[in-house]
Order: sequence, then structure tokens, then C-alpha cells
Amino acid sequence: MTLAGKTAVITGSGRGIGRAIALELASRGCNIAVNYFRRRQAAEETAHEVEARGGKAIVVKAHVGEEEHIRQLVRTAAEHFGSVDIFIGNAASGVLKPAMEQGAKEWDWTLNINARSILFGVQEAFPYMKARGWGRVVTITSIGSVRVLPEYSLVGVSKAAIEALTRYLAVELAPYGITVNAISPGVVETEALNFFPSKDVIIANAKRRTPAGRLVTPEEVARIVAWLCTDDAAMIVGQTIVVDGGYALLA
Repeated sequence: MTLAGKTAVITGSGRGIGRAIALELASRGCNIAVNYFRRRQAAEETAHEVEARGGKAIVVKAHVGEEEHIRQLVRTAAEHFGSVDIFIGNAASGVLKPAMEQGAKEWDWTLNINARSILFGVQEAFPYMKARGWGRVVTITSIGSVRVLPEYSLVGVSKAAIEALTRYLAVELAPYGITVNAISPGVVETEALNFFPSKDVIIANAKRRTPAGRLVTPEEVARIVAWLCTDDAAMIVGQTIVVDGGYALLA
């Protein structure tokens, strides 16, 4: 199904999974607000590729962990394109160390960027979606929401918060024609893995224990996101969809 003319705000969309989502939605006719905080060149490259695929793009710098910044990101997209129809909560960050070594600053940084940004982003997008009687919200979580992973403590907490928030938003917004769902990818080999001290071990273990025999790609995640944004998925509400090649099935 085409998404022609729809406008999508995708947090953290200059690189990795966010970039793949931007390109997939652009190929289906969406206008894209490409968000970044530190790496503008990567965001500009994503925007260029969006336009090469026939979409329209703007690049917006925003620290999505700050309430006013995430709200301004949504407002900027709406002012430029006329509305916001799709909100993708993809941005992720965190300090990778054991829970007993985390402090208040690390807590606020991780939870605000990963989870709180979704709440305030959706709040800002809601009036535009409500006015049209149609909207899509997709959040990106991970197996760390339900499993304990090395070095993942506060990120895992934030992912659990994302899944809970997804359910609450889904129930509140469904009457307005707005669906809210989460996607939980398996191990996806992107630049984000470079921050893990045990990156090589994580990748090797994931490949070994995934029944499908390989890792999930950003493009595969993006195609599921795009499908959730179509009317074909209109009755999927408040779910966390696991896309991991069977990784989570094995103890």
C-alpha cells in the first residue's frame, strides 16, 4: 500500500535502523523529517537518499531527550510539510555498564532519549493525527526489555519502559484512528554495536544461536515498520512484534 503524501518524523534517523526506516518510507511516498543530534553529515546523506527515492526531506537537529527539542522537531515537520502522520520512536542512547555503576545523570540521559522522547513526541504529533482521523506510531525496542544482557542495564530498563508506554498510548489513541505498536529486532549489525565492549562476542553468539542462521538487517526491520504504517495493519494495536530470526526462542 502506498503512503504517498504522508509525513513521517523519525527520531535518530541519520544512521542505522532509523536511516533504513527513512529510506523505506520514502520509497513508499512519504515526506521525511530526518532527525540527528551530533552527525549532521550522516543526516544530510540520508535526506539526499530519501529524495533520490522520490520523497521529500528536511534535516532537523534536535536533542530528543529534551522535551522542547522533541516538540520542536514535530512542529518543524508539520510546518514544513503541513502535518505529521507517522511518528517513529527510534532514537537510542545509553551508558553501557552494570546497573550498580550507573548514576542519576546516566539514568536521565538514557531514559529521556530512549523513552521519554516518545511520549512528548507523540503528544505533539497527536493533534495533527487526530485532525485527519489517521496516524501511526511505531517504537523500536529490543530483547533487552525482557532479558538481561551484558552492559545493557539502563538501556534495557528504557526498552521495557518503551514497551509499556506503547501499550498505554495504543489504548488511548486507537479511538482516533491512530495505531501504536513496537518492534523488537534481534541483534542488528549497525554502528551502535561499536559502543559495546563485547561487540565481537555479541555478534558471534547471535549468529550462532539464531535459527535463521544470520542477523536481522536494518532493511528488514524497516519493511516491517512500513507495513505497520499501512491500513493493512490497522487492527494491530499495542503489540510488540519480534523480528529476530528466532533468536529469542532459545534459552
